[in-house]
Amino acid sequence: MSYSNTSIQIHLSQSQTSVQIERLVQAIERTDRPAFEIIQTRSGYERTQATRLSRYFDAIQQMLDLFDDRYPYAYSKHLQVFWLACQDIGLERSPVGPTCLNESGTGYLKFHQTMNVLVARIRQLILGKWYKRKVDDRRYEVRQKQSTLTEYVSRVLDRYSRTVVVRVDLHYLAIARLRLRIEHVFEDLDLLVRARERNRIFKFETGYICAVEQGEDKGFHIHAAFFFNGAEVRSDFSKAREIGDLWEQITRGQGYYYSCNDAKGSYGDELGIGTIRRADIQACGKVIKAMHYLVKDDQHLRIKPPGARSFRTGRIQKANA
Repeated sequence: MSYSNTSIQIHLSQSQTSVQIERLVQAIERTDRPAFEIIQTRSGYERTQATRLSRYFDAIQQMLDLFDDRYPYAYSKHLQVFWLACQDIGLERSPVGPTCLNESGTGYLKFHQTMNVLVARIRQLILGKWYKRKVDDRRYEVRQKQSTLTEYVSRVLDRYSRTVVVRVDLHYLAIARLRLRIEHVFEDLDLLVRARERNRIFKFETGYICAVEQGEDKGFHIHAAFFFNGAEVRSDFSKAREIGDLWEQITRGQGYYYSCNDAKGSYGDELGIGTIRRADIQACGKVIKAMHYLVKDDQHLRIKPPGARSFRTGRIQKANA
């Protein structure tokens, strides 16, 4: 199979582009093949043949455009190693696709040759200690967040004899995700958090947890949990829907929500939402386990504004007798 089309145009969102880079780096870790096999024919011509890595380069222009000095971001280890490799080989844009100089610096390589050089450099970089340390750092971060959540949720549930626990997933419509940038998600999250100070929905709130995450299919989204005084709030279903409706208002109709409370029957014995009694130690444990889902590792952010807090909890107030 030959591969000759280097001008394939596909449009990916910012989230999809960052996931595509991650997949490319992970694929390079799993194979020793080049981006393209370049075969010399008997007649002296070069014939290019696709490999398992070739398809990732259909979106190479968008992958490069993700790294824009006008929008400084903090990047995941996969994006960091990709961009560092691009800089190391001196990757340049051209009308026929990205290119770089040959080893002697006397001429520019063809697209397929350039991608092979890029893959080779990424393969060298992922062997470095700094890259391997990033894996351990992220695992440690997840454990720290889970530890923080355990303590936080325990204290929130201990405040009143009954606590109403609400879980909502806050998403964006598919048409909105195409243009969505991660800074827009954090802006919407800030509006939601500030709304708690004045909106009647949160009058009896006793705590909250919000985590900005990134799925391969649904892109950037927010997992959120809110806790309310069970003596004042009766219906967890209504409260979840009110919060979801507020999210749709904040996103100007570009967002939608999924209420976990509307699907309580699907959780079986692992149910950790709804009305929870402080004296029910087993039920409180299930709430903590459910909240750990908010910081799972498989939906981590690949890109975020520098200094942005993707994981947030409310303040703990003094417990009432």
